[in-house]
Amino acid sequence: MKSSNAINQYLKEQASLDLLRFITCGSVDDGKSTLIGRMLYESQMIFDDQVASLKNDSKKHGTQGEDIDFALLVDGLSAEREQGITIDVAYRFFSSSKRKFIVADTPGHEQYTRNMATGASTADLAILLIDARHGIMTQTKRHSFIVSLLGIKNVVLAINKMDLVNYDEKVFRKIEKEYKSFSQNLKFLNIQSIPISALKGDNVYQESKSMKWFKEKTLFHFLETVKIKPQNSSNFVLPVQQVNRPHLNFRGYSGTIASGDLKVGEEIITIPSQQKAKIKEIYIGDKSIKSSSFRDSITLTLNKEIDISRGDVLCKKDSLVEVADQFNVNMIWMAEEKCFPGRSYIAKTHNNSTSTKILEIKKLYNVNTLEHQPSKELQLNDVAEVTISLNKSIPYMNYQDNKFLGSMILIDPLTNQTIGVGMINFALRRAQNIHLQSLSINKELREKMNGHKGQVLWLTGLSGSGKSTIANALEKELYAEGKKTYILDGDNVRHGLNKDLGFTDNDRVENIRRVAEVARLMCDAGLIVITAFISPFRSERDMARSLFKKDEFKEIYISTPLKIAEKRDPKGLYKKARKGQIPNFTGIDSPYEKPSQAEIEIDTSKSTITESVKKIIKIISSV
Repeated sequence: MKSSNAINQYLKEQASLDLLRFITCGSVDDGKSTLIGRMLYESQMIFDDQVASLKNDSKKHGTQGEDIDFALLVDGLSAEREQGITIDVAYRFFSSSKRKFIVADTPGHEQYTRNMATGASTADLAILLIDARHGIMTQTKRHSFIVSLLGIKNVVLAINKMDLVNYDEKVFRKIEKEYKSFSQNLKFLNIQSIPISALKGDNVYQESKSMKWFKEKTLFHFLETVKIKPQNSSNFVLPVQQVNRPHLNFRGYSGTIASGDLKVGEEIITIPSQQKAKIKEIYIGDKSIKSSSFRDSITLTLNKEIDISRGDVLCKKDSLVEVADQFNVNMIWMAEEKCFPGRSYIAKTHNNSTSTKILEIKKLYNVNTLEHQPSKELQLNDVAEVTISLNKSIPYMNYQDNKFLGSMILIDPLTNQTIGVGMINFALRRAQNIHLQSLSINKELREKMNGHKGQVLWLTGLSGSGKSTIANALEKELYAEGKKTYILDGDNVRHGLNKDLGFTDNDRVENIRRVAEVARLMCDAGLIVITAFISPFRSERDMARSLFKKDEFKEIYISTPLKIAEKRDPKGLYKKARKGQIPNFTGIDSPYEKPSQAEIEIDTSKSTITESVKKIIKIISSV
């Protein structure tokens, strides 16, 4: 019984403690994992059998001689232990009598910057480690910049491995001065510098006997006492995650409070519909409560039935929540595949999901100097300011004011992989100033007059595969049937609409973006639009498809093999490309990505033009 009471008392005490989320970051081999292992060990948050296993593992790997390798407590992946580096983000929970902690140990290698950004996204504080022997490195600056972008205001500058520089105060002060000079424009509220040796334990948990010149708190004591101002305001904001209907007599709206507090009886407004209602009940789990606050996960009911869906936002009348569809965003690119303006992606913002395009790369950040530089593309780990356009308006707030409503991730629609993270700076306001005009004559009326549906037949394939030949023969056949048609040919549009574009990857993306938008307008006019473009990138063809309804867009893959297309070489382009006279030529030194969802595949080395045309006509939709 006594044991049970003691446990209950302990749990009660733990529940009353506040929680500090922090990360360790910095360059490779600066000692991040070792530091966390040391803190867990000295705070007595690991069991005796874990200590025994740690000692055995330390002897096995032999990285620290006879000493314990504390990094092995955190680096759990076999690849991490083999290489001696952190790859994945490792989360650990521990506590003291004063505070609970969740720490994220993040990778130092540039290759895993995306992992570091993931770990930093929920942190309140960052411990930035610097090897006293090497000073400030490129990754030190990169991680500092990302930490700043992600809204972390409190930084501990932990200058590690002081034992390897004979605990020299001059080394510590020099690095401290250089870092504060570098970081003065990063909007940190507090930078606390602490000299430590994670391996030996100096100034981690216990005061260092070798650095008596340092009179301030140890790292652990600082973490216990540092005051963190949460990103919270008095303005209540609740992004709706779920409409909760366990039975016919209950309709609740569930989500996590993104800011402010809420009481039963208070009036709320729905965004974007601007409907008003009063709070009838508030629940945490199945327990009814009278009030709730920031970060509570709640379900609430209203005094009347109104239309609310997942992705809507509930707030009070004085809230700063607005609605827009175009934004200026700080973007961290996380994919091996380059990012070009015009490509379509999926954007997820709080509980909303919609297609999006990056309109422009405004500037690329130089992480070493924090200066800006122009760029037409984003590569892995690039950090840039971009403008983006969403397919629908969403509720939002500035990221610095509210992380919940100010953040987004970009997802590749083909692989479902996260390829970028964004922090909203401000809306471009176009959604509020520009509106679609309601016209008397619509698409349906034009189609009725034409006697057929407006649609796009998108021919794609290598140069010389037969696209233009098939497109011309197809239009003649449709014309004979009385159909209203128009051909958009790759060569023809480059004499006018796209004459300002070259053949770089970036220009090819823009070329297809413009053609797709023109095709959309022609489709709206009720025409059968036939496009004949190499369109080598799957992403751009998917972007084009996304502009149309399901039955309006037909992708036709002219799959004639390269050797046949090259043998034909009607324009002599392959010969020039082989000689190096035409750079970035598709099929030679620039890739062609085969369609993954084409409606028809035609190989003109096996099918005649007449046969090819007949195949296409069969899939054309009628009114």
